[in-house]
Amino acid sequence: MFRFSLWAVLSVCVIACVLGADETVGRFDLRYTLAPELVKTPQGVNTAWDDVHAVAALQGIVNRGAPRLYITFVSDYGRNIDEFWWNEYRKPGQWLAGKKTKDYPDIVALLEAYRPFIKGVVAYDGNVAATSNVASTVAGAEDLLPLRYDTDPQSLYGRLVLSGPKLPVQCWLVKPDGSPLFTGKGVIPGTKRASTGSAKNDAYVWMIENYIKPGKSNTAYGAYYIDQYWKKNPTGTVRNHHTLSNHDFFIAQKAFFFDLSPWGDVAPLDDPAQTPGTDLKTMQELFRLMWKQNGNGKVFAHLGGFPPWAFKYTNKANPAEPHEAVATEWEYARILSAYNAYKDADAIGLGALANASFWQHFPLNKTYPQKGAPSLDELRARDLVDAKGKVKVDGRNFVIFYVGDYDAASWLAHAMPEFWADPARGKLPLMWAVSPVLDKRVPQVMHYIRTHASPNDYFAAADNGAGYLLPGMLQAPRPLSGLPDGVAQWRAHNEPYYARWGLRHTGFIIDGDGPAMNPEGLAAYAAFSPDGIVPQKVPYPASMVGNMPVLKAGWDLVGPTPQAAAAVMGAQLKKCEGFPFHWFRTILKSPTWHAELLESVQKENPSVVLLDMPTFFELLKLYLQQNPKVGK
Repeated sequence: MFRFSLWAVLSVCVIACVLGADETVGRFDLRYTLAPELVKTPQGVNTAWDDVHAVAALQGIVNRGAPRLYITFVSDYGRNIDEFWWNEYRKPGQWLAGKKTKDYPDIVALLEAYRPFIKGVVAYDGNVAATSNVASTVAGAEDLLPLRYDTDPQSLYGRLVLSGPKLPVQCWLVKPDGSPLFTGKGVIPGTKRASTGSAKNDAYVWMIENYIKPGKSNTAYGAYYIDQYWKKNPTGTVRNHHTLSNHDFFIAQKAFFFDLSPWGDVAPLDDPAQTPGTDLKTMQELFRLMWKQNGNGKVFAHLGGFPPWAFKYTNKANPAEPHEAVATEWEYARILSAYNAYKDADAIGLGALANASFWQHFPLNKTYPQKGAPSLDELRARDLVDAKGKVKVDGRNFVIFYVGDYDAASWLAHAMPEFWADPARGKLPLMWAVSPVLDKRVPQVMHYIRTHASPNDYFAAADNGAGYLLPGMLQAPRPLSGLPDGVAQWRAHNEPYYARWGLRHTGFIIDGDGPAMNPEGLAAYAAFSPDGIVPQKVPYPASMVGNMPVLKAGWDLVGPTPQAAAAVMGAQLKKCEGFPFHWFRTILKSPTWHAELLESVQKENPSVVLLDMPTFFELLKLYLQQNPKVGK
């Protein structure tokens, strides 16, 4: 696939000449692809898909070595997210202050400007949806632009290949006459393997044979984003949830892309004729190779994306499907965990993210320390322990809010501009649950919230540490994969992230449908998260592992209003009389929402005391040490 020519040599020379410390940043506005009228015609849907796919891939290639191209695309909470972060770091003294920029008026002008970075085109098949993801894999490995084959002169392929710059097609995922390359029959083209019986899976097997096995793709990164099946239902959820804008970072990393069902008992909606389990078989083959190439699991694979539950694989998309969305989330987590991978969970709702390939170059501080546990003297001064250091319950209910879920770069980038500007932030202690692996794709957000935090903003690792996986699936004997135990590797993976970000607590551990953690798994967490963890599958209500307090996860507060959530919280407190420590999880809720919730709860139950994160867990540890029969 790799081609070396005089043109390539000249391209390198051109790039070396035009790039420098004062390099101009190109800017392009992609919001035209979100115009409501586009989804009313097949041509418009193709434009919405093709243009974002091509620009995101261009970004990934162009921004691989330096921050050169920025787009405007994603909006939420009444803000343009891309403009917010751009403007924040354009301020005097900030990273982009004084940087020269150039706006491009249309996609052809943009592509022509960055032509030296592109070696040609990978043409994919609009009738075999999976080829769009395979094309993104090829794009990253070969520096090619992924374009859907379409001979209409007005299509992007027509404007860039058949006319205009006439980019050469270097890789065909469709036959040059437009007929399918992958048919689900015979021998898979470009391989010696028999067809899987599914054109979808044949495309991924071709990718495995030509890119994964030869090591052309970087298996430290994978991307689970919906393929062209999105075009069948472009208004099924938020309009930007083709999530093509998310491809840029993973193309920059030369990652592999996939969209496969995690279920082995039913044929997926997008490929109903396949033998049930074909998708799962392909996913497991891909993941086993990933594990092997990542040093036999020494490197945990960073998998961006999430099951596209609004479009396929769940009963939300197909009432006949037996699996609901959360079960599908957990099953995918169960599978990837068995192969030493974690997800950066760009879930539907706030799942779109742009410019991560640009922001990956943001200069982070070496460390971001936090305040540690309070001393006994400090606890005495707050009337939380007596003169001898014994916890003073006095009928009080000590409460902490797990403020999440920030286990996805996209969710963090969307929510923080709104929540960090909330006038109530800082008025009450909140434990913000942020996965430290998000510093790969949104380091600018991580830096911003830490450097703009109030004394009442505390940070714990989100589920389930440095990445979302099910830790019980790391323990031998390992279901699904049969691979060697990965607990020690998980500890080694987490330690540098916790050290850099000053983390000593894991605010929530989703055990899902995986096994409970065994003593070795709990001991691993005690090593890198020594001040406390909150799993699901542990003894109620709490226990100690060495000096680490382990609190069983409590309840989600999902009421439509703070007052409704307060009623749920009050009812749960009554059920837990006798144990004074309580954990409640909230999802995408503002500081104002939490303040109103606390006011409502305390009006009905004055015993409720909201504690800051270090105090809550230190007090819990002391209480468990002083009451060793708890949890027995």
